Amino acid sequence: MPREHRKRGKKHKKKTEEVADDKQDAVFHAAEEQVEESGPSWIVPARDTSTVDQNAPFGYVDAEVKAYFRTVDVQIREWQETKPETEDNADVDPNEDRRLFFVAALEEMSGKEKQLATDPDCSTILERMIYSMDDFVRRVFMDRLSGSFEELSKHRFASHVFQTLLTVAPDTISRETRGIFPPSPESQEEGSELRTLTQLVLDACDELLPSFSSLILDPFASHVIRAFLLLLAPDVLGPVDDANGGSRSGNFAVRSKKSAAWKARQGSMKSVFTEGDAQQQKATRSTPKEFREAASRFVSTLREQLGENEVRALAANQAASPVLQMLVELEAAYGQSDVPASLMDHVLVGLITLIHENPDATIPETDYLSTLLRDPTASHLLETLVRRSPDRVFDVLWQTYFTGKLGRLAVHPVANFVVARAFERLSSEQFEAALQEVQGVAGKIVKNSRTGVLRALVDRAAALQSLPASVVELIATAFDLHSDEDRKLFVPCVLRLKPLSEYKRAVAATSKADEELKRDGPPNKRRKTEDPLEPSVQGAVLLQSILRLPSPHVEVVLNSLQAMGVDELIKMAHHATGSRVLDAVLESPTVPHKDKRRLVVTFLGHYHTLVDDRIGSRVGERCWAFADPYLKEKIARSVIPYEHALAGSAFGKFFARHLALHVLQRDPERWKSMQSAAKPPPATNASSSTKDKHTVSPTPEKAKSAKATRHNVAQEDAPAATVADDEAEDGETTSESDAESAPSKPVTRKGKTKRKSAHQPQDEIDALFDATLGKKVKKAELVSAAKELAESKEKSGDKVKGSKERSEKEEGEKGKAKSKKREVPEEGESAVDKDLKDVLGAIRAAPKEDKGPKKRKRGH
Repeated sequence: MPREHRKRGKKHKKKTEEVADDKQDAVFHAAEEQVEESGPSWIVPARDTSTVDQNAPFGYVDAEVKAYFRTVDVQIREWQETKPETEDNADVDPNEDRRLFFVAALEEMSGKEKQLATDPDCSTILERMIYSMDDFVRRVFMDRLSGSFEELSKHRFASHVFQTLLTVAPDTISRETRGIFPPSPESQEEGSELRTLTQLVLDACDELLPSFSSLILDPFASHVIRAFLLLLAPDVLGPVDDANGGSRSGNFAVRSKKSAAWKARQGSMKSVFTEGDAQQQKATRSTPKEFREAASRFVSTLREQLGENEVRALAANQAASPVLQMLVELEAAYGQSDVPASLMDHVLVGLITLIHENPDATIPETDYLSTLLRDPTASHLLETLVRRSPDRVFDVLWQTYFTGKLGRLAVHPVANFVVARAFERLSSEQFEAALQEVQGVAGKIVKNSRTGVLRALVDRAAALQSLPASVVELIATAFDLHSDEDRKLFVPCVLRLKPLSEYKRAVAATSKADEELKRDGPPNKRRKTEDPLEPSVQGAVLLQSILRLPSPHVEVVLNSLQAMGVDELIKMAHHATGSRVLDAVLESPTVPHKDKRRLVVTFLGHYHTLVDDRIGSRVGERCWAFADPYLKEKIARSVIPYEHALAGSAFGKFFARHLALHVLQRDPERWKSMQSAAKPPPATNASSSTKDKHTVSPTPEKAKSAKATRHNVAQEDAPAATVADDEAEDGETTSESDAESAPSKPVTRKGKTKRKSAHQPQDEIDALFDATLGKKVKKAELVSAAKELAESKEKSGDKVKGSKERSEKEEGEKGKAKSKKREVPEEGESAVDKDLKDVLGAIRAAPKEDKGPKKRKRGH
């Protein structure tokens, strides 16, 4: 509008009465619409979910509360990473401050559990606190979450809290199964009964069952369902591992790789009230009978809610496929899979139904199962089907989908895992046919590093005791090792997964690089060069499997080891991967004793070099444990010239102390009797080395070396009696000739007498309270124990003194004998702790209690 046409003054506004009338009419019309939509007045309209924030469905946490729980997280994290400090005052409970702090945090958390669980910062703090909750608090916490399990399971952060709670629940449920319940607090209201954790879990299952088919497709709820199944059926799926939330067998992972890596960065997750290793020594967990029925209901619910095509669609889904694998495992374990319309039948495209209708019918190949063989996600489900299917179903699967196709499947990057799993169930006839079919692609298998197929063939040959020579010949052909001269390089080639020609080129390239290094100096630090002769884990596992074949067929590995020089063997023993092959030689029951002895003798004169390494010291201790007393003496005498060098070594000093070289030098006969009286090490299962390829299993020798780390360095020059005491503590019996120097009671490393109660079975309730509340020791008990020990010492001293007086001829020599007695302990006299001596001395030196103050004499 042009400026000249504008009128001055205020715009026209409605009067106040007119505005009020308009508002009243709007409210009236809105009320009419609401009544028409809602229907009768007695029906309560549903809550408008559009206004609820999905990130915080139960509301946001107050800023002050969140700041408080951040301080709680910092304090609990510090306590979880450090052990509780023991105070000098024995009446003070070391866990008292922690308990008060934790109770205050629980009181602040009361009523805000759902809000804290859905908060991105506080959910992690709740996970950390769950590990420190006792049985009663866990029941209260889960009871507060009940009624919202479905919504919490689908939440990004609350699902992890729920999952952690299910992970730690087996300990509480096991105690409830055995009738161990915590006392109810006095503040609990009368008439209100708190459900047990067992009942809470069963109620949670009933709450999740109606929406079970949609939960397994949810990326967050799927992991909660896996935790539920592991809790309900630990006998089938494996017990829950508290460290990562999955099964200890490793077949099923509850957490994704991203979640597991994130949780690993959060530090140690354990109870802040744990004292020593009391919580690690867990009793066998018991599972209620109702859990088996609950797990079976999950299987039947999925059958009812989903059809055949919908079940097959779950196989390729990254969230639902692991749940389907667990359900197939449960179905097979409960004997429900070999029936028509089962989950296994749906995934196998009605194969079980066809076999039941016509066992002799020819089953056509389907594109769906052929796709499962090559799909990275669904192939895990097919492995489960191959492993758990009935015998006649597996025979049809093998004949339809594997026979005639092994040449392509064995070198496929995904299908080779399914082929290796299928080899574990072959009969002798099927195994022979498969071996002939694989021979044509053996070279491609090695070239593409699909050694899992070769390892499965070796393991099946050892289990069937069939065609082991053909399997070894197949492996030698795969690495181009045809002549006897070439097979001397069997171990180096297989360990590095390189055929003979590639191995020789790698050796030449390495020697050339070493010459350039000597000529030009060290290379740039930023420039990292890969070692072409680096041992591989797959090659080491394959060699360990070959060493479990019957005796004549392991000679190819043993001869190759013998052809290697000592320097190469030491270099191999110093490598974390290569050393496992040497361990397998000493552990395998099929390797002849003479070959094991030959390996131990090979290192004679080089043990000081072998044990001067973190990994090599463990190999040296295994050799020492295998050797007989005669061979042990040869090993010990070969190490004597390097005794001082090993004493200064970070790892060799423990091996040298274990040999007790100073006893061998002073009294060889006594040293021999000590070694002949030593108990042989417990037999180890040879298969344990292949169950966990990436970790080193602990051995008795390794445990002894760990004990040696707690030794004082000054014990190297200790008398022979100290060595005998150490041998007795390590579980070795002392001969009669050593009885004079050995004390009558077992003595620990520091000289403290062992407590008898430490080796007796402790009541489970007492162990639980000791782990949670801490052990309280009163001063009066210590003083009374000290007085009793002093009285017993005086009595034994009087007896020894009387025998000395009768044997001495002159009165002057009696004093000398007494002074000598104070310097050297008599036979049968127990060694007293230095700290206890100080206590006894303080008791004797303390002034006697006087009835009243003495009167001071006045000077005259």
